[in-house]
Amino acid sequence: MAVRLSLTPRYPLLPTTYPIPPRATQFRRFAVQNSVSGSDESRKLVLEVKEKLEREHSSLPLGRNGRDDEEMILWFLKDRKYSVEDAVAKLTKAINWRQEFGVDELTENSVKGMAETGKAFIHEFLDVNLRPVLIVVASKHLPAVHDPVEDEKLCVFYVEKALSKLPPGKEEILGIIDLRGFSIENADLKFLTFLFDVFYSYYPKRLGQVLFVEAPSVFRPLWQLTKPLLKSYASLARFCSVDTVRKEYFTEATLPAIFRN
Repeated sequence: MAVRLSLTPRYPLLPTTYPIPPRATQFRRFAVQNSVSGSDESRKLVLEVKEKLEREHSSLPLGRNGRDDEEMILWFLKDRKYSVEDAVAKLTKAINWRQEFGVDELTENSVKGMAETGKAFIHEFLDVNLRPVLIVVASKHLPAVHDPVEDEKLCVFYVEKALSKLPPGKEEILGIIDLRGFSIENADLKFLTFLFDVFYSYYPKRLGQVLFVEAPSVFRPLWQLTKPLLKSYASLARFCSVDTVRKEYFTEATLPAIFRN
């Protein structure tokens, strides 16, 4: 049976040495955690954006992740430094994209085939900074074999799934790209650009950091081509070793199995 991302159970903040409890494996809505939501000024700006969207973009859907979603509106206002015009422009693009891409229709079943390749997964534990962790195994990404559209769907599904696991008060996720065994057949400039563009345009400020683990020399030219396209998001990238992942991002109990050997 397909599990949709709209289920909304909440769970308490847990020590990183404990697994997320079973009830938290259901996906909850990733609510915007913010410290200014109660202020009169931010409330005024949220209403201003809502009114502008209703007046100028009435065809956009309502409800969760729609033009009247105040949590989503506030998040985009924060991203756009509380500029109403900029927030409306970016929100309009994001809401249209969610419709066109079919984000709310993505389920475990709909991405099952690509998920079974093992090229990506959500780690069951948070990192030491209490961030959900999305792991990509680059050596299992085969652009000449796999359907790029299905790759993108899997990517977005896992982003949504990771965000659904945000503990209260936390706003960002950690991305880890395991580059051990990476070769030229795994290189995919288009997909790497898509990944960062998704975060920049549709999930702003949700990606806290990306670790490129054990990057071989063959990966460097691909990164040099991609880096200028990522703009400020390139600064989120860190090239590191497996040992760094072990020592700085996880405890012994929460370390992903693929980094234990």
